[in-house]
Amino acid sequence: MTQLNHYTTNFKKQLFPIVLVCDHVTNAPNIGSLFRISDAFGIEKLILCGKGITLGRKMAKTSRATEKRVDHTLAADALEIVTGLKEKGHQIIALEITKHSTPIHHYQFSKDRPIVLVIGDENFGVSEAILKLAEATIHIDMFGHNSSMNVVQATNIALYEMTKQFL
Repeated sequence: MTQLNHYTTNFKKQLFPIVLVCDHVTNAPNIGSLFRISDAFGIEKLILCGKGITLGRKMAKTSRATEKRVDHTLAADALEIVTGLKEKGHQIIALEITKHSTPIHHYQFSKDRPIVLVIGDENFGVSEAILKLAEATIHIDMFGHNSSMNVVQATNIALYEMTKQFL
């Protein structure tokens, strides 16, 4: 059996009405990986929020040039971005473990309105102010001793579930 490559796969290119807002995700390799998964899952737009975010060499090494294909914006204030998208009618969904979050595999994503998926800082998660704005907070069930995973790994799982429901 022959392994397929970038040129021989028959994946259907598709763009989903999902905006990925990153609330102070600043680690360059994580940002590069977020570009890659945004491209892989056909995300409409990637918005990187926080002060001092740069798209340098360390990010580019991980992104594998996907930053050239993914529609993206750098912004200082995630709350301002999320508030603006909510006012435009987007549904705001935060990926965060809280007392009232829903396991992602139980959540039914609506196809009626574009989705904003908000992910948070590598250490502190999604800000309280954004959690209050969110229509839903979802989490990934964990079965080991650790109560969290890398922001990129969690985003991969969330985008897989979201796009699967859109198909």
